[in-house]
Amino acid sequence: MANGALPLETAGKKHFTYAEYKNWNPDETGRYELIYGTAYAMSVPTLQHQELLTQLLVEIGTFLRGNPCRVYAAPVDVRLFYGEDENDDTVVQPDLIVICDEKKRGSEACRGAPEFVVEILSPSNTASEMERKFELYRQAGVGEYWVIDPQNKILHARHFHDGQILTRFFGKNDTAPVETLKGLEIALAPVFA
Repeated sequence: MANGALPLETAGKKHFTYAEYKNWNPDETGRYELIYGTAYAMSVPTLQHQELLTQLLVEIGTFLRGNPCRVYAAPVDVRLFYGEDENDDTVVQPDLIVICDEKKRGSEACRGAPEFVVEILSPSNTASEMERKFELYRQAGVGEYWVIDPQNKILHARHFHDGQILTRFFGKNDTAPVETLKGLEIALAPVFA
């Protein structure tokens, strides 16, 4: 099987569920996300992407010591509209998530919406893709969604609260508060360095 190709038994199929997705071997097929049953191939992240992710992971992980919330870096499956019967058809792999609700920490994946999601732009994922995910995350009940643009050194932060969306932009010399993790503020200069 060619790398990046869906398994042969899925040929011609256009709608997939988590039950099918969980049996795909990423070593053979490559990594995919499911959005309303449609499979989207994911590319391998760049070193710059991984350095930025590592900086955030360390910052957030250090802050969360002794806290019931946990931070996870990709690849980790997030079943946004979790169904015990595994017929849910939306599985994403954000770059970083924070889960505070212990019931959402399944052995196989995040079962439902994480409190905090971070996506890092790369040449393979576009701003329009991030807008599509914004709507998914909002509908699923994510508390806060960050999109980081390493090329332009900009953070686009959205906080969802009581049906309202607070949108803020931060530059490379700013400090960004994480609204869903009270007390956490991330200086962006070291993140973008």
